[in-house]
Amino acid sequence: MKLKNKVALITGGAQGLGKAIALAMANEGADIVICDINPKTLPGAQAEIEATGVRCLGVECDVSSVDSVAGLFKQTVATCGTLDILVNNAALVQSGERNEAMRSKFYKMMTTPMAKESLGVTKDFTDEEWHRYWGVNVHAVFYCTREALRIMEPKKSGKIINIASIAGIGGFSAFHPAYCATKGAVLAFTRSVAIEVAGANIFVNAIAAGGVLTPPMEAYLAAASEETRNGLHQMIPLGRLGKPQEYASLAVYLASDEHYLVGQTISPNGGMIL
Repeated sequence: MKLKNKVALITGGAQGLGKAIALAMANEGADIVICDINPKTLPGAQAEIEATGVRCLGVECDVSSVDSVAGLFKQTVATCGTLDILVNNAALVQSGERNEAMRSKFYKMMTTPMAKESLGVTKDFTDEEWHRYWGVNVHAVFYCTREALRIMEPKKSGKIINIASIAGIGGFSAFHPAYCATKGAVLAFTRSVAIEVAGANIFVNAIAAGGVLTPPMEAYLAAASEETRNGLHQMIPLGRLGKPQEYASLAVYLASDEHYLVGQTISPNGGMIL
């Protein structure tokens, strides 16, 4: 029970990787707060987490809104009394038919002998979409971290884990420039804040996730051609995507008192980036 008597808040914690992290931390004894912009996802996730024997609070929240984030942390303190662990997991990810077509084209260009050409993404990217990614993937990380530090700094204790991506350190998401740029920003933010607050015994680190086999990725692979699936797996030396639970176990470690890591980026990615 590495996290017994701790309170952990996981943004985007009602589905996918966020829910896997919430469940893993609950299984280690932490009381859990999850938030999601989709209220329909909250009751089921909350019940699943509570079934582990811990307390769970589910909150509808738009993390790109400073007022919504303030309300989330107010409810967290009112219900749980404090906050010990923050996992900035909520993110806007690439979706839609055009994105999936670009993703498949990119995988083919990377793994198949063929003439190279531009993917033609950035020249057609809209201002609205660009700013939307920064709102969810970067501004939200700042809003949540700021609120968490207002709780953690006075008691000189805390863990903050930012979920980034190999898109922020390599070119494996070249089919989506906004996603790459925002995840790179999260890593830079992690390093800066980590050094700032280390003297208050607050540990800030990042997980630069490789491919995660979440339900949206499973759906993409199911609809993709065998050539596309094989191409993606060929890019990964381990030959498969990572399971959410494999990432969640790392988050539990970073949330525990068993390490000496400050401002580090750890990238579980099956060998795609070494």
